[in-house]
Amino acid sequence: MTDINSNLLAPCGLYCGVCAIHIADRDKNVKFKKILVDVYKPISKTPEDIKCSGCMSENQEEIFGYCKTCPIRDCVIGKGFNACYQCNDFPCKFIERFPIPVGKKVIMRAIPRWKEIGTEKWVEEEEIRYHCPDCGNFLFRGAKRCNKCGIPVDVD
Repeated sequence: MTDINSNLLAPCGLYCGVCAIHIADRDKNVKFKKILVDVYKPISKTPEDIKCSGCMSENQEEIFGYCKTCPIRDCVIGKGFNACYQCNDFPCKFIERFPIPVGKKVIMRAIPRWKEIGTEKWVEEEEIRYHCPDCGNFLFRGAKRCNKCGIPVDVD
């Protein structure tokens, strides 16, 4: 396996490598950024607000608005952990109150799996999971339909 980008290891288990914000920014996809502005209002007001190098980036300017103030991220950092899988309080009030249903679903799936198999295998599984089962096209977390072949997908 290639080197793991630790900036993409969101402590909550929402692997940033498959995040729409990160992907749109990485690919400089202005059309996708415009769509995401509407999804993430009021955090984002313009396509320029859709940027992120991963929620664990040391440069705060490279982190998406919500992730900068995420209570889960703050809690994990405050406890000196790398991720929620290291915490005996999982799932805690921050997970229970997570505001995005698909995100909460992924967190509840991902954290136990991360704890079970370790970081390298977990990242590998997350990257494999987010592909269209029909055509193999790369998908982002929360995708409802493959943007290449058009079939409905549910990989979260």
